[in-house]
Amino acid sequence: MQIFTTRFGRLEVAAGDVIRFPSGLPGLEDCREWALLADAANDAVGWLQSVTRAEVALAVVSPRRFVPDYRVRIPRTELQPLDLADIRDAQVVVVVGKTDTTLALNLKAPIVINVETRMGRQVVASGDLPLRLELVPGRPPLKRSA
Repeated sequence: MQIFTTRFGRLEVAAGDVIRFPSGLPGLEDCREWALLADAANDAVGWLQSVTRAEVALAVVSPRRFVPDYRVRIPRTELQPLDLADIRDAQVVVVVGKTDTTLALNLKAPIVINVETRMGRQVVASGDLPLRLELVPGRPPLKRSA
């Protein structure tokens, strides 16, 4: 299927590659079908592109790339709609946001994707995680000490 995007132009996306978010994403509840795209210029970044709204694309990264010991605790009730037989079938990404001077990761609300069924959901993780982790150019990734 072809989709049009304002950021990437016209793209060919296999129907089987579309990720469905039955509830949408917070603030984007009308966007229920997404394509996960690789960034050709930066292998650390992916783009979650709405299939139905050309102007909506979210930069996402694997949180472990920047916080190697990142562990997310999610209540089972939050994961139930994803029908995950095994948590290892999940891909976890976090949204990258921009502040005035830097980029920040939303570690408290990861996006969990069931790779097998192509279903996704943004969840609120429990535990002591910062809502945002600012990425400062030239500064090494942070590790949790406790």
